[in-house]
Amino acid sequence: MADFPSKVTTETSSSSQQGDNSITVINISFIRSIPAVLMMVEIVLGLLQWALIASCPYTLFPAYGWVMFVAVTLWILTIILFFMILLRVQQKLTFIPWPLTFFGAVVTVAYGASAFLSYLDWKANRGNAATNAVPN
Repeated sequence: MADFPSKVTTETSSSSQQGDNSITVINISFIRSIPAVLMMVEIVLGLLQWALIASCPYTLFPAYGWVMFVAVTLWILTIILFFMILLRVQQKLTFIPWPLTFFGAVVTVAYGASAFLSYLDWKANRGNAATNAVPN
């Protein structure tokens, strides 16, 4: 029993982790990439686009109102997407299935377009559902 301490080997370890597993706040490598530069150009040109649309009398023609709505909506969406990528939101919110969310949004837009086109067809037939159901 007297030789027990000489047979024991010990190893020291540290509690610090090797590698960088932390998520930084801003994605600096994204800012320097080509997609980020293109998104920044898109944001500037989108701002210019809807500013030019707003400077003309778009309230006189309903089509110009629609163009204004689309321009501003997609400009805001581009800004949101830019900051989501810049701040790495998709890596912080791992409980959201991002590809499924995108697919759900595309399907929702497709159903909305289908409903709108069905409404236009219904209005063209003056709202009478029986005209298409019963052959002459």
